[in-house]
Amino acid sequence: MTLAHAIGYIFAALAVVGIAYQLIALAAVWRFFAGSAPRGTGSEPVTLLKPLHGAEPRLVDNLASFLEQDYAGTVQMVCGVGDTSDGALAPVASVRNRYPQTDIAISTGPRWPAVNAKIGNILAMMPLARHDVLVLSDSDMAVQRDYLAKLLGALEKPGIGAVTCLYIGRGDAGFWSRISAAAMSCTGLPNMVMALATSIAQPCLGSTIAIRRETLAAIGGFERFADVLADDYAIGEAVAELGLKVAVPPMVLTHACAHRSFAELWHQHLRWAATIRGVAPMRHAGSGVTHALAFSVLASLFLPATFAWLIGAALAVRLGMALTVNRIAGVRNRFILAMPLADMLEFAVFIASLFARKIDWRGSRLRIMGHGRIADRNPSASEN
Repeated sequence: MTLAHAIGYIFAALAVVGIAYQLIALAAVWRFFAGSAPRGTGSEPVTLLKPLHGAEPRLVDNLASFLEQDYAGTVQMVCGVGDTSDGALAPVASVRNRYPQTDIAISTGPRWPAVNAKIGNILAMMPLARHDVLVLSDSDMAVQRDYLAKLLGALEKPGIGAVTCLYIGRGDAGFWSRISAAAMSCTGLPNMVMALATSIAQPCLGSTIAIRRETLAAIGGFERFADVLADDYAIGEAVAELGLKVAVPPMVLTHACAHRSFAELWHQHLRWAATIRGVAPMRHAGSGVTHALAFSVLASLFLPATFAWLIGAALAVRLGMALTVNRIAGVRNRFILAMPLADMLEFAVFIASLFARKIDWRGSRLRIMGHGRIADRNPSASEN
């Protein structure tokens, strides 16, 4: 057997494992979303925390979706920026004008000194937060009208310390944003469902972290995560340390992708992958076997006559995943055409993340330290 044959067989074996994983993940996604998230019966006042950075596409509509809720309780929104020149202030003013009866507070900085600028922004916002139930979410998220009712329904259950939500992508800025949306929808979502199904992880996600003040205080407040890159993941771990659970109701939010170029997409996805590697290196390394399509292509390159069929098999199971995610999200054909390129890109990001020691965070260069911590603070670092 030649070296090329040996390499081809190795890639083929990895492709078969990847295809098997995708089939199991497909079944897990179906099971996870088979039920419905119960709506809460209470009407506790809620403060929405929205750390912002720049005028993102459709920011007004994204923020408005959090206020257009079928929820009986009082809702306050606290928006935070680093300084008065931030481009997000104009969209926030538009939201204020659209909802004049809603309590919308604005923190214009300065940020609390923190390596993680998002946490620094949140800490500056906290004095404006009026209510005991806090719902933190990234600026690029959009939600349905039953979001708060279902979120509070999960949070009020015994033993629950925090609630987080899964999400799919939506391309808002052209070709590369649609590729990013396909990657997070057809790869990110099923991988997270698998992690939950196997109890590998109990993280919070930046899409949503609903938590009570007393629980936040018990884990050390947001100050504890001032130099942590994966602050959302670390908050989930800290909640688990208290003996409480992080609930993930079977509903899906929308992440508004705004990547206008390949470089923007690459830097953000590499940061996400390097973040996962920083907090769970062995799990991240093991996730390499999930890349069924990439390994199928590599196997067929070395032994095309023997393993070309693997590409068809991988594409078929990944098409099944794309169709399933479309059905769950209530959209048609959003990810199907973009999915193959997104898969190959995610494989390249995975390989690069194994060697990355520094990441770009909207113009800032951060050095990844041990246990998911970061150094080399730059005051212009972003919030999302």
